[in-house]
Amino acid sequence: MKATILNIGDEILIGQIINTNSAFISKALNNIGIEVNEILSISDNKKSIINSISRVEKNSEIIIITGGLGPTKDDLTKITLCEYFNDELVLYPDVLNHIEEMFKKYVSTPINEKNRKQAFLPKKAKIYLNNYGTASGMLFKKNKNLFFSLPGVPHEMKMLLNDSVIPELKSKFSLPYIYHKTLLTYGLGESVISKRIESWENNLPENIKLAYLPGLGRVRLRLSSKGVDKKKVIDSVDKQVKKLIPLIDDIYFGDEPSEPLEKIVALNLKKLKKTLSIAESCTGGRLSSRFVEHPGASSFFMGGVVVYSNSSKHNILGLSKKLINKNGSVSSYVSEAMALSVKKKFNSDFGISITGNAGPDIGDLTKKIGSVFIGIATPSIVKSFNYQFGKNREQIIEKSTNKALELLYKEIKSK
Repeated sequence: MKATILNIGDEILIGQIINTNSAFISKALNNIGIEVNEILSISDNKKSIINSISRVEKNSEIIIITGGLGPTKDDLTKITLCEYFNDELVLYPDVLNHIEEMFKKYVSTPINEKNRKQAFLPKKAKIYLNNYGTASGMLFKKNKNLFFSLPGVPHEMKMLLNDSVIPELKSKFSLPYIYHKTLLTYGLGESVISKRIESWENNLPENIKLAYLPGLGRVRLRLSSKGVDKKKVIDSVDKQVKKLIPLIDDIYFGDEPSEPLEKIVALNLKKLKKTLSIAESCTGGRLSSRFVEHPGASSFFMGGVVVYSNSSKHNILGLSKKLINKNGSVSSYVSEAMALSVKKKFNSDFGISITGNAGPDIGDLTKKIGSVFIGIATPSIVKSFNYQFGKNREQIIEKSTNKALELLYKEIKSK
């Protein structure tokens, strides 16, 4: 069973908004055994909509369309679908009552005729009432194809997808079970990992696929399989995972669906009843923010400082000017001093620091762009690590953050 996701909206094409709808729909369909064949974003005009639907229906049994259902002139999806399916708009009294009630309860401005026109919907379609908005969802049938039209507003789309579309699909089709297992690795590139696990990969059963998903400082390994028997599918993948983990044990950080690396670090700190503090320069607080994004950080995270300039390293952390001037702010000496100082300042068990040159100009720094030092102060020792992370500023910052998490995890895990 194949599906195509068709997102309508000029705001997507010009980059004004990020298309999060496709990711949500893809995941929801995959969870019930439907493979997404294609994802398209198209303009808000009749020709683009009709041409796209005509093309994708040949390759997909299910087409999910989002966007273009609002009350304004640029929202053309509804009338275009009527044209495509040789249909007409008729008034749905229950939808009109719903829209009027929505305005009475939640909208301060009076309802107008454009809003009421949203109750005019295709006669041949199955209508799904939108409990969070005024644009209803619709289902059209043509031969063996199902065409769903949903609002583009994410929270409205999600409600209709979960409450109406997914149950509809489950009731109409006998679907296979699709299983993905994604392993997180940090510290090695995909080509090195591929070489290391080559023999294992070559002996994978035909029903299991391996995908390499590289990122900044990490590579995800995804094993996928599908079948009628859910238990057999899961067991077959998990059997291969057990063979794989010993081959990547030094870089394996857990399964992606469980927790991101910062949460794994946090869980280990909580388990050990240890605390952490952070001093950042070139990452500007990125590492600290990764921890405080998740609830419960106050139980282990004592605090962090952004000491971007040499004067702040001296005034806030108490690093001597002589140390900085002699060795440079991007150095092992300064990174270790930062880690020790922030550990002492916040009275934590672990202190970690990041200092480097993220560019784009070298400025008054002596180290090349991309040079980063990460210092770690444990309850017993302090040490530092030096890396070269290229010349792209954003990548340097993100790679530095990921590497600091990786080093911290390894240090805590060894305790």
